[in-house]
Amino acid sequence: MRNPKPQEWLSKDFSKMKIADYKPFNFVDGEGVRCSLYVSGCLFACKGCYNKIAQNFDYGHRYTKDLENTIIEDLKQTYVQGLTLLGGEPFLNTAVVNSLSKRIKEEFGESKDIWAWTGYTWEELMIESEDKLELLSYIDVLIDGRFEISKRDLTLQFRGSSNQRIIDVQQSLRLNEVILWTSSILSKN
Repeated sequence: MRNPKPQEWLSKDFSKMKIADYKPFNFVDGEGVRCSLYVSGCLFACKGCYNKIAQNFDYGHRYTKDLENTIIEDLKQTYVQGLTLLGGEPFLNTAVVNSLSKRIKEEFGESKDIWAWTGYTWEELMIESEDKLELLSYIDVLIDGRFEISKRDLTLQFRGSSNQRIIDVQQSLRLNEVILWTSSILSKN
């Protein structure tokens, strides 16, 4: 596992604008029915990574406007709660995910949420590059931190290891402190 210095890894230096996969209408990458975009490329190289092939920035195919339009159309389905960004590392593919995330917020407002998984911790992101902070501004729920095989726990919701947190991003940004996410489904009951 690698640990970057602040602003050491920049999307512009690594991203090849590729995605590993797009999966519409799934139930595993966050709360509710989701559309999931798996970007290509990750430098963290966590031991035991569940999607090791997506660590390669050359893996997969180029992100296109046609795919973006397909994602938007899929998100129009009333039963879809939102988009999930994972990979690979979304914060090393900001040229892809920032434009898509911005478009989702412009077209759907708060009616569709955006989740993301990252190897960065919240504290690391707070001192990162402007493009990473821009991406954070669009995200509603963030699962942060590197996967640590020694802390692997298959009973955890939406996380692989106990060091990872599920963060309510917008509330955390407003209050300038980490606020853990609570399920909107559970709070409705």
